[in-house]
Amino acid sequence: MGLVSSILTLPFLPVQGVIKLGELIEQQVDQQLNSPMAIRAQLEEIERRRQAGLISEEEEAEAQQEILGRLIGGQATGAP
Repeated sequence: MGLVSSILTLPFLPVQGVIKLGELIEQQVDQQLNSPMAIRAQLEEIERRRQAGLISEEEEAEAQQEILGRLIGGQATGAP
């Protein structure tokens, strides 16, 4: 029976591979976006842009809130 089931599921292997690859990519993106180093770099970039006069204080505060909200939201859902 193993040979028959292998032959019948063979056409679906590429689809299963693409699904698994998509899941791996999603995990990597989540890790990179929500890692402490990435968040710190983003906050430092916002501060640098504010000091350079490229954004206002309000825009800086909004951007910081967005990043911190993403961090808190990621922790609440159990994301790494």
